[in-house]
Amino acid sequence: MHDTLILFGATGDLAQRYLFPSLLHLWRDRLLPPDFRVVAVGRQPMDDDGFRTWLRERHGEAAEDGDLDGLLARVQYRTVDLDDEAAIPNALGVYADRPCVSYLATPPDLFVPAARGLSAAGLLADPSRLVLEKPIGRDLASARAINAALRECLDESRIFRIDHYLGKAPVQNLLALRLGNTLMEAVWQHRWIKSVDILVAETAGVDGREGYYAGYGALRDMVQNHMLQLLALIAMEPPAALDADSIRDEKRKVLCALRPMEPGDVATDAVRGRYRAGVVEGDAVIGFDDRHADPRGPVETFVALQAWIDNWRWAGVPFRLVTGKRLAARTTEVVVSFKPVSHWLFERPRRERARANRLRMQLQPEETIELGLMGSLAASEWGAMELRPMTLDLPVSRSDQRRIAYERLLVDALRGNQTLFVRDDEVEAAWRWIDSVERAWSQAQAPVHDYPAGSWGPAEAAAFMPRTLLKSPRGGDA
Repeated sequence: MHDTLILFGATGDLAQRYLFPSLLHLWRDRLLPPDFRVVAVGRQPMDDDGFRTWLRERHGEAAEDGDLDGLLARVQYRTVDLDDEAAIPNALGVYADRPCVSYLATPPDLFVPAARGLSAAGLLADPSRLVLEKPIGRDLASARAINAALRECLDESRIFRIDHYLGKAPVQNLLALRLGNTLMEAVWQHRWIKSVDILVAETAGVDGREGYYAGYGALRDMVQNHMLQLLALIAMEPPAALDADSIRDEKRKVLCALRPMEPGDVATDAVRGRYRAGVVEGDAVIGFDDRHADPRGPVETFVALQAWIDNWRWAGVPFRLVTGKRLAARTTEVVVSFKPVSHWLFERPRRERARANRLRMQLQPEETIELGLMGSLAASEWGAMELRPMTLDLPVSRSDQRRIAYERLLVDALRGNQTLFVRDDEVEAAWRWIDSVERAWSQAQAPVHDYPAGSWGPAEAAAFMPRTLLKSPRGGDA
């Protein structure tokens, strides 16, 4: 395990909300090397003591006695302008005395100059590693350019592209549920499955990130990475082994099999939306700020897509992807709807009113697995057997030892385990499909529909929403 972490963007939101709390938990539980050190890099001029005081003000209340002091004693701070490649060797070259992990929690336009500066400083020499936050570029061309530049500095086996969804325990449970159970794998194909819904709903808005969001939108910010990674895990062929390359090979095949969207598909396979003022969880909120609109076209905060995977396993099965900001509830769930039985024997209900089996896996905020079945209410007073829907509800107990995604991913990066990280060809395959959606939207002049904050998105997207959601207490009686 490497014992040096060089963290770029150390004063940013991601570092303060997730990375430093994760490091604190790992240090508390003795999961970091005894000689571990953090080199925090930012633009703000501070010395070591000033940065440690700054960290203590933000994390002191959440830390137990002694834990924060122990971590802070291993933190140093360096002020570096990442736009200046030459400044990196001068400021950080001294840390090339032992292998390290450099973590770029920065915008993607800084990836290349930062990597080149780190390389010049000797900080990417084998076996040192590089971690990059999403997004990798904003389209296929920029992603290819970034990947090519990174390969000039170090080989792919030492590049770790983070998608924090892959570090979530419930997401990893998708693989266990499917590949560890004969019941699931036997029916995991187009012959038995009618459709698959993937929903990532957020109550939060883009407050404070309007400038970033105006250049990306929900399609690039959420679908290109989180949602397509979920789709790939659900749809991939069983890998030969659970090693990094075997799993990523199968995910890439799924992403390459996604049918490009054409302008004629937009009317039936896509809906875009943007939230306006409304009420979320009892609080009035403002709408998306139009002053940050992208000059290249309108920006969406909600997107619903119908994707098709052109391969033997999934031919003809729609995968509906829905994500949005300022929705009615925060939830991430996957709903697999099965086809009805081939021959209906029962008088009640009639075949057209029977409910097909459905598997619902909620990943957050609670982790649950529900299997919808049909069961009998037959009794002596009944003249015929009547079937009614029934649900097997399997809540997954949360262990106090379960770690948040970034804790798992930080340890894996320090150890060199790439299984839960994204490979360059996966990134490019995902962008290839996203670019086809963008082109189709542009050529079809796809509108952006308004929706009130606190709703489930534009009315035009109702057909894309999982039926389980719309019938649940969270979704009302739509």
